[in-house]
Amino acid sequence: MEIKKNPEVDLQNKRFLFFEIGFAVSLIVVISAFLYTPREYRIEQVEQVVAVVEEEITEITRQDQKPPEPPKRTEITVITDVLSIVTNDEKISTNVDFAEFAEDVEIVQQVAVEEETIEDDQPFVKVEQMPSFMGGDLMTFRNWVMSKVRFPQIALENQISGQVLLSFVVERDGSLTNIQVLRTPDSSLSDEAIRVLKSSPKWTPGKQRNQAVRVKYTLPIEFRIQN
Repeated sequence: MEIKKNPEVDLQNKRFLFFEIGFAVSLIVVISAFLYTPREYRIEQVEQVVAVVEEEITEITRQDQKPPEPPKRTEITVITDVLSIVTNDEKISTNVDFAEFAEDVEIVQQVAVEEETIEDDQPFVKVEQMPSFMGGDLMTFRNWVMSKVRFPQIALENQISGQVLLSFVVERDGSLTNIQVLRTPDSSLSDEAIRVLKSSPKWTPGKQRNQAVRVKYTLPIEFRIQN
């Protein structure tokens, strides 16, 4: 069965007309878009009103300064009657009656002489009377020390020998104090020397101006290995 089209209903005949209508509408929209201008906005400048506050100015009143007080005057009274100047032709009166003394009496003024005490605690090196040890001097003490020392075993094993130099102080009571090592080849040797000095009997103390004083000595002790 063949379908027949109505020429009045067929839209293909009106296609060109629709195209022209659409083109015209598009052209109108574009022209309207170009002709459209946005509304102008006016920006009004608002003036800032600043309120001026009037400050009250207070006058500064200055107090009148007092004039400086004048310096106080200090009066110095000079005593003129302390010293009395006497000329040669005037006699000086005194309360002492010289008639009480006989002509043959000799007036002697006695002055008490105090014995000077030596308070310095520093030891002396040389005094009027040096200390003594068993009735002898430092050499006697050295011989006594050499007879008492024993060679330390550790020094013998290591073949250590030499001279130990010591210093000590003979006190007022004859004891030995302040034993110090000035030089030593080994501590074992100096320890043995100090041990012997600490075992020393008391000395007769030294004297300066008839007073017992402290006296300082220096003593060398030899440690020699005999083959």
